[in-house]
Amino acid sequence: MPQGRVENVPDDGLTTRQRRRQHVLAVHTGLGKGKSTAAFGMALRAWSAGWPIAVFQFVKSPKWRVGEETALRALGETGKGGSVVWHKMGEGWSWIQRPGTERDHAAEAAEGWAQIKRDLAAEAYKFYVLDEFTYPIKWGWVDIADVVETLRERPGTQHVVVTGRDAHPDLVELADLVTDMSKVKHPMDAGRKGQQGIEW
Repeated sequence: MPQGRVENVPDDGLTTRQRRRQHVLAVHTGLGKGKSTAAFGMALRAWSAGWPIAVFQFVKSPKWRVGEETALRALGETGKGGSVVWHKMGEGWSWIQRPGTERDHAAEAAEGWAQIKRDLAAEAYKFYVLDEFTYPIKWGWVDIADVVETLRERPGTQHVVVTGRDAHPDLVELADLVTDMSKVKHPMDAGRKGQQGIEW
């Protein structure tokens, strides 16, 4: 195993082993590509460790078929690692106004968050991916104070990864691990659209 060197050891009375078993809240934010990809990479490690996994995607259409979902669902069915459940809320990129749509994206996001709260309280899973969850927070569909309190007080050793641009400062402050993905170059800068196997 890699032998990381910590910069300081807190005077909290915990052993190295106890600290290693504390739950982790990670936030992947920033303008660059790779936030969700990194979260699903962590989910693969969680699956390998035998941890039950729950994925909540907040602005992905139920019609979309993304490669990570296909792969993780298939792995979850093998019985060799952890189980995998996958939830999608919203109809694509929710900030795009579509004529004729009657879906209440705010209500769907609020229900998604309510389900996460129930699952955390019940310690239903060991690893959670809250994909694009920064957006319902930013748009006021989910209360940031409730998010912070719920994640801070979650029982057991449930690990949570939140992805999306513009992470709220209170969420960043609470997190144990924050990665800001910066964009240096992107194919879209040259007018290229997303492609299968790269974006989904």
